[in-house]
Amino acid sequence: MSSQAQVIKTSLPTPPPSVDVLLSTVLEAVAEIKAVDVVEIDVRGKTSVCDFMVIASGTSTRHVKSIADEVVKFAKRLDCQPLGVEGEREAEWVLVDLGDVVVHIMLPRVREFYALERLWTVGDQPPQQAGSDDGLPPAAADGDDLRDPD
Repeated sequence: MSSQAQVIKTSLPTPPPSVDVLLSTVLEAVAEIKAVDVVEIDVRGKTSVCDFMVIASGTSTRHVKSIADEVVKFAKRLDCQPLGVEGEREAEWVLVDLGDVVVHIMLPRVREFYALERLWTVGDQPPQQAGSDDGLPPAAADGDDLRDPD
């Protein structure tokens, strides 16, 4: 009794798109569906999870979900399947994990509450310039004496 052998079709995997191509595709996708306050953050050297985070706001839960769907659609055009999409049901904060680029789409109130931009950019900006080199905080340099009066 002989049975036919099953043929398994294999193909070499296509290389994933470069980070720059993926990032520009994500930015194109969120612009296409009119996301609000789009910010890209370079997190290389801060985390090994991804290279860039893109944070954007939607005007409603429906808009947030639509932006996430558009990001997934544009990524699939590059033959890049998302590693995960979280939060679609509530659609207050949807995360699309594309590997090297992670996209956060949020309602404005959720975005303000979690403040991801502030979390991931701490220390990136140069320190504010003090008014003088007397070692006092900037307010003291402006004339407010913060020294103990006693």
